[in-house]
Amino acid sequence: MKITFHGAAQNVTGSKHLITLNNGTQILLDCGMFQGMGEETDELNGYFGFNPKKVDHLVLSHAHIDHCGLIPRLVAEGFEGNIYCTSATMDLARILLMDSAKIQEQDAEYSNRHRQPKGMKLIEPMYKEEDVIASLRLFKIVEYNEEHQIDPRVTLKFTDAGHIVGSAAVHLSIIEDAKSYQITFSGDVGRYGDMLLKSPQPFAQADYIIMESTYGDSLHKDLEPITDALYNVINQTCNIKGGKVIIPAFSVGRTQEVLYALNSMELKGILPDVSYYVDSPLSEKATQVIKSHPEVYNNDVNEVLKVDADPFAFKGLKFIENVQESIALNTDPRPCVIISASGMAESGRVKHHIKNSIGSEKNTILLVGYCEPSSLGGRLMSGARVVDIFGEDYDVRAEVQAIKSMSAHGDYEDLLRFVSCQDPAEVKIVFLVHGEYPVQEHFKSKLKEKGFGKVEIPSRHEAFEINHSPDLKLTE
Repeated sequence: MKITFHGAAQNVTGSKHLITLNNGTQILLDCGMFQGMGEETDELNGYFGFNPKKVDHLVLSHAHIDHCGLIPRLVAEGFEGNIYCTSATMDLARILLMDSAKIQEQDAEYSNRHRQPKGMKLIEPMYKEEDVIASLRLFKIVEYNEEHQIDPRVTLKFTDAGHIVGSAAVHLSIIEDAKSYQITFSGDVGRYGDMLLKSPQPFAQADYIIMESTYGDSLHKDLEPITDALYNVINQTCNIKGGKVIIPAFSVGRTQEVLYALNSMELKGILPDVSYYVDSPLSEKATQVIKSHPEVYNNDVNEVLKVDADPFAFKGLKFIENVQESIALNTDPRPCVIISASGMAESGRVKHHIKNSIGSEKNTILLVGYCEPSSLGGRLMSGARVVDIFGEDYDVRAEVQAIKSMSAHGDYEDLLRFVSCQDPAEVKIVFLVHGEYPVQEHFKSKLKEKGFGKVEIPSRHEAFEINHSPDLKLTE
């Protein structure tokens, strides 16, 4: 058999890894959308690198758009197999994919209003809401730690990856030419001691591991606890300077972590008395989904639930209902905290809030997670003094801060702990994906120190032969 890496290969987006058995059976691990890749993004999303009609099974690790965002396009281009995931992943994927389709249709309509009078070629969205609905009919739930036979030769098992609600590491047991192959795909690995979720589970011995490496050269060690950091930023910005705190946050995971931390501050009696807004309809829906899956909460959250029925709500919190309310926030001079998507500040309502706040020293833009370097969030995090927003340059006068320890991705110590359940001598190859190349090189050296003998860093569309004998690298 062979494994071909069609996305998240030497970058952190567009996750797609295709396993092809000798009899032609194809199993796709994730079908993610490329995001934040500048002008290259549309081109990357327009070419799978394989024929969707020939894919037999799709296994989805979790519901983030860079892992599930091209599923409707895959179905529209001929995929008819089952899509396997956990129940929480299906619930989240439903709202995320519908939101993605709506945004694409709105963006295409907006662009075409300008293109049509000029006689330019009209833009088509990658998929529409009806394509999402068609893809959702193919979803099949497999819960954690269940063994499910997806093919006469292939058994699937999920273990909790601790990244977001429903996230899973994927374990495939494959019989090929009378030999057994154990292949693990980490998906995205969460933090040990996460604020909300259980820690990643250990897993059975693997022969081959496809492993994320987003923070393979970093340690998430801030100088102060998250609640202290939030308090200091909000108090300094809102109470002392009279400004606004703008927090770009992913709708799934990060927004709920921020809300939980703010709720914890209220329980301790230290929450600053200002208005708090979640300006993202998707975030509100995602919060409801997360509330409906308490089985993923860790012991600390379960203890809080004994005294607080809603760990994501507190005094002064309001979910913004419509565009008019969102626009009104930009003209309201009163100090406040605005939590809004997207997390990289590359799209969505938060981009408007940053545009309207970036020119004042009173305000703070607080980044609370990974930002692709070319995204607006990435440029702000790198210290850019001038940034382009909606085609215009803006001087960065607002204070820019970051709480890196809020990442849903494990750092290199978490990643090493994730594979500590393995006997390195029994692992034939570790394939590093979902990371920038210099970071992957660093993490490769860390794995080598732990005794993992062969570590590969695939490039996009690169294929590797898997046959329990000296491994042959292919090219495609």
